[in-house]
Amino acid sequence: MSTENEGTSVPADPSAPSAPPAPPTLPVPPASSASEPAAVPEAAPGYSPRPEPATAPLPVTPPAAAGSAPGAAGGWPPPPPAVPAWGAPVPPAPEAPRRRAGGLVAAVLAAALVAGGVGGGIGYWAAERGDEVTRSTTVSSGDSPAAFKREPGTVAAVANKALPSVVTIQAKSGGVESEGEGGTGTGFVYDEEGHIVTNNHVVASAAEGGGALSATFSDGKTYDAEVVGRAEGYDVAVLKLKKAPEGLTPLPLGDSDKVAVGDSTIAIGAPFGLSNTVTTGIISAKNRPVASGDGSGGKNSYMSALQTDASINPGNSGGPLLDAGGAVIGINSAIQSTGSGFGQSQAGSIGLGFAIPVNQAKNVAEQLIKTGKPVYPVIGATVNMTDKGEGATIAEEGAGGTPAITPDGPAAKAGLKAGDVITGFGDRQIDSGPTLISEIWTHQPGDQVKITYERDGKTATTTVTLGERTGDN
Repeated sequence: MSTENEGTSVPADPSAPSAPPAPPTLPVPPASSASEPAAVPEAAPGYSPRPEPATAPLPVTPPAAAGSAPGAAGGWPPPPPAVPAWGAPVPPAPEAPRRRAGGLVAAVLAAALVAGGVGGGIGYWAAERGDEVTRSTTVSSGDSPAAFKREPGTVAAVANKALPSVVTIQAKSGGVESEGEGGTGTGFVYDEEGHIVTNNHVVASAAEGGGALSATFSDGKTYDAEVVGRAEGYDVAVLKLKKAPEGLTPLPLGDSDKVAVGDSTIAIGAPFGLSNTVTTGIISAKNRPVASGDGSGGKNSYMSALQTDASINPGNSGGPLLDAGGAVIGINSAIQSTGSGFGQSQAGSIGLGFAIPVNQAKNVAEQLIKTGKPVYPVIGATVNMTDKGEGATIAEEGAGGTPAITPDGPAAKAGLKAGDVITGFGDRQIDSGPTLISEIWTHQPGDQVKITYERDGKTATTTVTLGERTGDN
């Protein structure tokens, strides 16, 4: 539906009186002379009606003297003044020079609405050359949008503060830039020493192929970087700028455990190479089990993810997911694609993005900075990773014919056996092997967690103390 105003035609009053008889010759028409009401012509859609001269018959006037301008006094009587539709007499027309000045200012003001900043300057110039009336129409340059201040907490304010601490990562493998997600990604400043946190799959091609890494800040300055450590299972990596500049500002870290569904989110990244792109959305869900891969045939990573509808595309990976206060609550890592399921395909955003909770990412980053290797909590059991909907089933045997239950491991000490179906881990319901791994990796080695399981059709519970595994192998 159009929002334009449509003019309504107002018919002329058929009973409008004719003009009065010509008065005696006098220098000025009598102030009390009557004028007939004016008919209002039909207005074109989108425009307001404007007053027009009366349409009632007027007395015949002698022809104007030769050389006189149209409308100039050339005899008696002069035309009666026009009356607007609402009945108020129109003031006498200004002299020609004043009318031209007023027209110029009106044109300048119209241009100011279209041309923005230049309109203010032209309007000031016109007012200096006009009379007192035109001076009242000046436009202050201080009213331009460039002078507006963004209030704290607005998306513009949060983005303006965060962008200088977000980098676009270029990964090169064997001297040739990698294709797709492995070629360009995002990261953010973790500390003043120049550590950058990102996704493992962003830098994997360069780290494994002896390639080069660089990080470009929002001001266009680029710095070479090297890998400090990578956690393939968590999909987290830490880089270090080789010649870190002074004055780096780390992004503040939030608490992903306190995030609520419906909270506002802001994602910053380089989707399809478009650096410093800001998108917004909300937290759509929490504790979403996600298994993602980089499409290269490597091992999957598992996360109990934050789901967001903020637009995330290839190139956003490794970038921060911020809350409304500008604190990092997650690392953007995966998207749901209509064609290939979870992962980082070249499909665009459909509003299903997934981020590693920052509480987990922080623990992993600290481990990588200290030792260069990740540490994973484990239960010491091999589970089926393909069955879904009935829980996580402990396999009959492990990889390469090894026991499914590690002898004297956490699961063995808790009394679990091959064939048991784990249906609960802490307060989380478990529907598959990937869901179980995602939940285990939200904990730390040494944590004690209640496990609910089924054996021979009966439900039982036990408590397991998580063990640990160092490295990705």
